[in-house]
Amino acid sequence: MPTHNFTRPRGRIVEITIDSAALKDNQLGDPHERSVAVYLPPDYERGEDSGYPMFVALAAFGGSGFKLLNWHSFGESLPQRIDRLIAEGELGPVVVVMPDGFTSLGGNQWIDSPVLGRWESFVLDELVPEIEAQFDVRQGPAHRAVFGHSSGGYAALVHAMKHGDRWGAVASHSGDVGFELLYGRELPSALMQLASCDNDPQVFLDKLWAADKIRGGQFNTLMLLAMAASYAPEDGAPLGIRLPIDLDTCARDLGRWARWLAHDPLELVAAPESLESMRRLRGLYFDCGSRDEYFTHFGSRALARKLVDAQINHVYQEFEGGHSGVSYRLDVSLPFLYRALTD
Repeated sequence: MPTHNFTRPRGRIVEITIDSAALKDNQLGDPHERSVAVYLPPDYERGEDSGYPMFVALAAFGGSGFKLLNWHSFGESLPQRIDRLIAEGELGPVVVVMPDGFTSLGGNQWIDSPVLGRWESFVLDELVPEIEAQFDVRQGPAHRAVFGHSSGGYAALVHAMKHGDRWGAVASHSGDVGFELLYGRELPSALMQLASCDNDPQVFLDKLWAADKIRGGQFNTLMLLAMAASYAPEDGAPLGIRLPIDLDTCARDLGRWARWLAHDPLELVAAPESLESMRRLRGLYFDCGSRDEYFTHFGSRALARKLVDAQINHVYQEFEGGHSGVSYRLDVSLPFLYRALTD
C-alpha cells in the first residue's frame, strides 16, 4: 500500500481569472471567463531575479485544473507532490499553472473548436502571456513545459507536434493516441445510447443535462459527442455534432472518420512540419500503462516506433497499470521536464 502524504502543501495557491476572447463565441454558451489555479513554490515570496520555470498542467476529459488540487487517500495532490519532489531534490522550484477547461460536454481536448471554444489558442495566446505578465517566471519558450494525462496528455502531444517553438519540453501520460482502437470500439455503444433519443445528440444531451446523475454508458457517449464536436464539427448538425457512422448500421462513414483521424498523433507525426516542431523541443516524454482500458498503449507503442524511425529524441516508458490512477508517474515526468528546461 502506498504511503499517505500527511504534509500540508508548503507552496501557495493563488487564483486568477482570464477573460478569454478565444472562448467567447463557443456554441455551448459556456463561460469565457476562466479561472486558473497557480502554484507558487515555498520560496516564491523571496523572489529570484532570474524567475522560475513555468509548468502548464492540462486536465483530463471530465476534470479540471482545480481537480489537481484535491486531497487523496494514500496519495497526494499535485501541490503536495511538487513540494515533496522539491524537498527530495528531484525538482527545483517551479510555478505550475492549472487552468479550468471543463465544458458542458464534460471537458475538451485543448484544441480549437467552434463548438467547445478555441482552447489551443487560449493556452498559447492568452494563458501563457498572462502568467508571464503576472508572475515571476522566466520569459520565453525555453523556460516553459506543458504536461497532462489522457486528454491533457493528448493535448501535450499536439503541442509538441504543432508548437515546438512555443515550449521547451512536453510530457504526456496515457495520451489519446491510436483513434481506431480508442474511439472505434465505443461507437456501437454510443449509437445504442442515442437510439432511445431518436438518434439525436441534442435530445440525448437535453436529457442528460436534466438528469440527477450520469448513468451507465452515458459518460462514454458524452465523450464521443465531445470528440465529434472537437475533431469534426459540422454546420447544420445539433451543436455541430455528427458521429462518423451510419445511424442504422453503425458502418463507418469514411469521410467523417478521416476528419477524426487527421487529429490522431499517429497521423500528425507523419507530417514533416510535425517532425520539425518536435526537433525544436529540449525534452519529449510520454508513457502509458500496459493494460490501458482504452488501448492507448498500442497507439503509444506505434508512436514511439515512428519517432525512432524519424530520429526524434524522446523518452517512452511503459508501466504495469491501466488508464486511471497513474498520477504517481508524475514522479518521473516532472523531474524530466525540469532537467530539460534547466540543464
